[in-house]
Amino acid sequence: MTEPVKNESQPRKGIYLLPNLLTTGGLFSGFYAIISSMNGHFEAAAIAIFVAMIFDGLDGRVARLTNTQSEFGAQYDSMADMLSFGMAPAMVMYNWALSDTGKFGWLAAFLFVACAALRLARFNANLSVTDGRFFQGLASPAAAALIAGMVWTGAYYQLDGHGFGYLLGIMTILAGLLMVSNFRYHSFKDVNWRDKVSFVTILLVVLIFVVIAARPAEMLLLIFLLYACSGPITTIRSVNKLKLEHVVGDVTPADFEEPQPDLQSQEPADQTEQEQK
Repeated sequence: MTEPVKNESQPRKGIYLLPNLLTTGGLFSGFYAIISSMNGHFEAAAIAIFVAMIFDGLDGRVARLTNTQSEFGAQYDSMADMLSFGMAPAMVMYNWALSDTGKFGWLAAFLFVACAALRLARFNANLSVTDGRFFQGLASPAAAALIAGMVWTGAYYQLDGHGFGYLLGIMTILAGLLMVSNFRYHSFKDVNWRDKVSFVTILLVVLIFVVIAARPAEMLLLIFLLYACSGPITTIRSVNKLKLEHVVGDVTPADFEEPQPDLQSQEPADQTEQEQK
């Protein structure tokens, strides 16, 4: 009698301490961001969202490295992401800039939360059919980082967010809509981090870290703003003609592939032209 072959790549049953401990760290950071914004500590709240991003990037990789993936961990991570990258940035932005704009402010914040929930649900549902090289829509951590970057930069320069409430509300709405769009964003999952690189590449990496450390608020805001703008540019460049399904709606990776010329249909025509000659 043969034993069934186990697929190590599939999530297993059970609860593992290390990856779920990192997920809890991200959940705590998101909750701390909300509490800090309620107490008027907006710079600390924005930093906490970036800390949650670090935990979110570590838990999955640690689970894969230690072979401790589980269905519980995947669901727990999704719930933590909803708070850290949905509720937390919306509440931080609302408390900093949108609370004086009335109905517009809380509706803009709610729209961001709803789009984050839809983005996470779509990602989990389409995990097995999406192109791993690209994200479908702006990832929720990147959208949260865009919001947190604006708050952090404004708090650093002691700006009153309520004076720019409607503008920041529009930015919050756009960040939410980008999450549920079909714009293609590079996931950087196809980068081989084990490849050899030149000395100049390492030097550039060090310089990037130095620049970010010198001006973290402004540089992180600039980086994620450029990344948010890269999705529409990448999508427009990858298709011959931009259609509605490339922006919003149901779409598959094949819809973004450029049509290839039908060589078989061209061969008889070429042969006919040669015979006529």
